[in-house]
This record gives sequence, structure tokens and C-alpha cells, in this order.
Amino acid sequence: MSLRVAAYRALRPLLFATDPEAIHHLTLAALRVAPGWLLRLASGVGRPEIAPIEVMGLRFRNPIGLGAGFDKDAVALRGWAALGFGFVEVGTVTPLPQAGNPRPRLFRLARDQALINRMGSNNDGAAALAARVAAARPHLPQGFVVGVNIGRNRETRDDNAEADYLAAYCTVAPVADYVAINVSSPNTPGLRDLQEATRLLALVWAIAAQEPQRPLVVKLAPDLAPSAFDELVRGLADSPARGLILANTTVSRPPLRSGTAAAGGLSGPPLLPRTRELVARARMLAEDRLAIIASGGIGPGVQVEGADLLEVWTALVYRGPGLIGELVRARG
Repeated sequence: MSLRVAAYRALRPLLFATDPEAIHHLTLAALRVAPGWLLRLASGVGRPEIAPIEVMGLRFRNPIGLGAGFDKDAVALRGWAALGFGFVEVGTVTPLPQAGNPRPRLFRLARDQALINRMGSNNDGAAALAARVAAARPHLPQGFVVGVNIGRNRETRDDNAEADYLAAYCTVAPVADYVAINVSSPNTPGLRDLQEATRLLALVWAIAAQEPQRPLVVKLAPDLAPSAFDELVRGLADSPARGLILANTTVSRPPLRSGTAAAGGLSGPPLLPRTRELVARARMLAEDRLAIIASGGIGPGVQVEGADLLEVWTALVYRGPGLIGELVRARG
């Protein structure tokens, strides 16, 4: 364990004595104002371009990224870059702003180093996010990739969901390096119905026909039945999609030491075996036709064979910014 991680662990009880969502917003506010040298010191990355990689036609300065949901509104892009990430995925963003689900909606499972969230895609809307990304662009380092994760508004009728994705895409694509299609959040009623193969593939083809064109990745749920997952991977490998994110949070409940009954999506180490299983299966089915971003249980010392990129989220909460330096150095 690095000294940075040890120092964060000493501070963590104080942070965890506060409401999880309040600390989350405080973290984003700090990232907006902290000087770059201090953030680089906190993460210990050193040279973030130590392990450059080309994926989906994009050059990433390293393969370690921040998963969607941490910075839904792209308020701290310069801070994430200073911490040494190779990429960040902002969102999920919807065409119109929405408040999300009632609080409390974020829960720590400290004994499992896991989280449960039922945020409900609270965000300021696609136009506000696009403006923030555009404003940050001149200040971001070369090789720092910005992906934007898009979804539909909660109040949108199911038969009009595809129009929401098209509207969100057309708003954010001009400022995004890639766009992630989120059809797998468990916290928006009916959203996962879009994972039906015919419907999802039609959505991908429709988005791919829009301008400007950006690499498209699809974020799938870990709770899909094996036959449904295989059908989707095969179909997406023959579509304009360039990649998969495996996977979103799970509504299943593997054995947990924390013993919580909170509803929502579970993330963190309990999800890692499923992440590895899905990545291996997708790599076998898609071969090299799809890039794979592993997301779910990624933490210190974790390797996911078959994944091109790794996204962290929950481990950052429990291990602090020193985690980034550990992961980047391990890949270098």
C-alpha cells in the first residue's frame, strides 16, 4: 500500500461519517478548484502517458479511466486530467435536465468496499454538459480522452425513447471523443427493455447515421441471461458499434458482509467475478471487432484479461486518488 493510500485510509472515517452524496459533491467541488500540482501529488501518477494505447481509433495516454456516474455533468474535467486518468466518461446525461430519484439514493457497504446507488440519472441536461466540455477542451492535455454517456429522460414514453438518444447524441457528439449508449441502468424504469436485441441494434444504426460521427460503445447490464448477452454481442460486433462497456451495476445480490437490503445497483468488488466472466465471453464472441472496457470491481492489483481499457468508480471512494497512480504504474 502506498503512503498516499494509507493517508487517505486514515482520513476515510471522517469522510464516511458524512452523507455519501454530500461527500460526492464536495469531492467534485474540490477537483474544480484544486491546483494541478496538488492533484498530481495526491494521485502519484507521475507521467500519465506512461502506457499509451490506441483503441477505437483514439489514442489514450493510459488505459485507466473514470466510469460514468461520478461526474455526471462534466464539472471537473481539468481535475480528472490532473489526477492522471487516461480518460473519463461523463454522464449519464439526458436531453433535458432531471432531478433523479428521491434521497437517500447512495449507500456505502463498507465491509464489502461496495456501493449501492439508485441515483436515477440526475443531471443538468445535454446542452449544459456539452458547454462544459467545450469550455474545458483547450485546457486538457493531449491523449486525455473524454467520453459522454447518454440516456433517456425518466418521463419519456417508452415508444419515444429512441428520439431521446438521438437528441442527446446530436447535442454532445460535437464535443465528445466517443459516445456511450446507456441502456442498462437499473434506476430508470423501463430502460433495460432497450437491451432487446432488435431494438438496441436499430438504435445503434440510427445513432451511427447522425453527424458528426463518433465511436459508439454500448454499456450492457451484468444481469442479462447468457443467451441474451450472446445475441447482443454477436449483433453489436456486426453493427457500427465500436465497443462494449462491461458492465453496469447489478440488481443481483451476491453474499454481502454488510447485509444491506437497499434497492438499487450494486458496484464494487462483489461485481468483479461477473465482470471477468462477461469480458472473457464477449472477447471470444466478438474477437477483435469490438473494443472492451471493463467496468465493475476494478481496483488495486486487478487485471481483466481481454479488456482494452479499465474504468474505476467505487474503488476510488474506498482507496482515494492514490489508486490512480497504483493502476497506471501497474499497466506501465
